[in-house]
Amino acid sequence: MKIQFCGASTGVTGSCHLITTEKHKVLLDCGQFQGGKAQEALNYEDFPFNPAEIDYVILSHAHIDHCGRIPLLVNRGFKGQIYCTDATADLLDVMLKDSGYIHEKEAEWKNRKNERAGRPAVEPLYTYNDAVDSLKYVRPVLYDQLIELNEEMKIVFNDAGHILGSAITELWVSEGDNVSKIVFSGDLGVMERPILRNPTIIKKADYLIMETTYGNRVHPANAMDVRKLMDIIIETTQRGGTTVIPSFAVGRTQELIYELNRVYDSDNEYRKYFEDIMVYVDSPMATTATEVFKKNAQVFDDETKEYIARGDNPLDFKNLKFTRTSEESIWLNNNPDPKVIISASGMCEAGRIRHHLKHNLWNRKSSIVFVGYQAEGTLGRMLLEGAEEVTLFGEKIQVNAKIYNLEGFSGHADRNGLLAWLKGFKKEPKHIFLVHGESESKADFAKTVEKELGYHPVVVTGNSEFLLEKDEIVNMEQAMKEAVDEETKIKTKNNISDIHSRIEDILYNANLALEDDISTERLAKINNIVLELEKSTINLGAAISEEDRPEENA
Repeated sequence: MKIQFCGASTGVTGSCHLITTEKHKVLLDCGQFQGGKAQEALNYEDFPFNPAEIDYVILSHAHIDHCGRIPLLVNRGFKGQIYCTDATADLLDVMLKDSGYIHEKEAEWKNRKNERAGRPAVEPLYTYNDAVDSLKYVRPVLYDQLIELNEEMKIVFNDAGHILGSAITELWVSEGDNVSKIVFSGDLGVMERPILRNPTIIKKADYLIMETTYGNRVHPANAMDVRKLMDIIIETTQRGGTTVIPSFAVGRTQELIYELNRVYDSDNEYRKYFEDIMVYVDSPMATTATEVFKKNAQVFDDETKEYIARGDNPLDFKNLKFTRTSEESIWLNNNPDPKVIISASGMCEAGRIRHHLKHNLWNRKSSIVFVGYQAEGTLGRMLLEGAEEVTLFGEKIQVNAKIYNLEGFSGHADRNGLLAWLKGFKKEPKHIFLVHGESESKADFAKTVEKELGYHPVVVTGNSEFLLEKDEIVNMEQAMKEAVDEETKIKTKNNISDIHSRIEDILYNANLALEDDISTERLAKINNIVLELEKSTINLGAAISEEDRPEENA
C-alpha cells in the first residue's frame, strides 16, 4: 500500500492524498489551490495520477481548498463514488456550483482583456454545469456509520468540529487476512466552540495524516475576541464608519451570526449599543449556507440544540439582514450609515468582499476585521502584513482603515488543540504524516510532538510518496471491533431525542440483550438505523420551532 501526497503538502490549500492498494485507488479530498498566481496556476496542471483509475473520493468537508477540483477530476475521467457526510453533501451542492460560476466569470473577464491586448482566449477551470455534473457521484452518509466501500475497505466519518459536516475519516484497508487503519484528520476544529461539537478523539491508527495549519501558534480565547469584536464595532460606529468582516461563507459566517445573536439576547453592556447597528450578510452563498445549517441541526452541539428547543433561532436576530441581489450589495456602499458588513470570500480573493474593501479601505473611519486564516499570496495576507496600498479592479487604493486580526474566531485547532487531539491516541501510530500547513508551521509542530510525546512525525514536503510495508498491519478482526467498540455501543443510548424514548429503550435493550452474540456487521446496521432516527428527530424539532414563531418570521 502507498500514500502519495498530491496537495496541501507545501501549504494549506489543494488538499489531495492518494491511497493505492493492490486493487483500489482512493483519494482523500480533491481541493483547489488558493493564493497568489503561482498557487492558482497549480489548479490547471495535470493530476499526478490518472483520474479514471480512482475508485473513490473520500471528502473531509466542503471548503473549496478540500473539494474545489472535484468537477475537474470528473472532467478528466473520474467516474467513481464520492463519499462524505450528509451535511457536507448539502454544502457541496452550494460550494461547487458557486465555484463553477466564479471560474466562468473570471474567464470572461480575462478574455475581454485578452481580446483588447490581442492575446488568445482562456478556458475556465470548470463551469457551473461541470459542477452540477460532478454532484451525481456524491454518496452522503451520517457520522459514525460504518460504510463498506468494497470487500477490502470500510470507512467511518467522525465529527471534526471544523465546519458543518466536517469529518475525521477512519479507513480500514484489508490486505489478505489482515487490515491496516488509516486516519485522516481533515481540518480539526477548536474545542468548546459554538454551534458544532468538539473534534472526535480517535484512539488507534496505524497511519495518521494530520493537518497543521496553526501548528506553531496559540489562539486567544474565543470569548476575548467576541468582546474585542464588539468593541471594534462600537468604536467604528461611533466615529461614523463601517465594520467590514471578510468571512468564509461556510462556517465562520454562521459562527459570527451565532455570537452576535447571543449579544442581542443578553443583558450585558453591549446590547444597548448593538440594538441600533444593522448587520448585513452580503454573500448569496453565505445566505444559502446558513439555510443548510438550519436543515442539519442534528450535528449541532448541545447548547445550540437547547436554543432550538426553546423556540429560538440561533442563526438570526432582529437587526440582521441577508442581502442576495447585486443591487442590495451596491446600496450598502452607497449608504453612508455606520453598519457591519460580513462578506465572502474570507481571504479577499473573489466575490463581493473586494467591492466592500474598495469602498472602505481608504476611509479612516472604517475597520477591516479578519476572523480566519489568510494564506500566503492572498489579498487578506497582504493587508495583515501591513500593505499601505493595494490594487482592486485596476485601481490603486490607499489602506487607511484600521486592520484587525481576531484569531480567536479561527475554525482550526491551534498548536495546543492539535497536540491535545494527538494525545488521544492510546499509542503512537506507526507513521504520522504532517500536511496542510506552511513549512515553518509543520516543522515547529513536529518538534513540539517530539518534545511532548516522543513521537517522530514525518514532515511532508512536496508531492512525495511513501510505501507502507506489510509487516505494519494489524489483525482484521481486531480492527473491525475498533470500529464499533464499547463507546459506539453505549452512545446509541444517548443519541436519540426524548420524544422517541420508547423506541430508544427498545433498541438499546435489544442491543444489550444481544451484545454477547451479535456480529460486528449487525451491530453496525443497528447503529446506522439509530443515527438516521436521531437526524429525523432533531430536524423535526427545529422545523416545529420555526413554525411556532410566525410573528418573528413575518
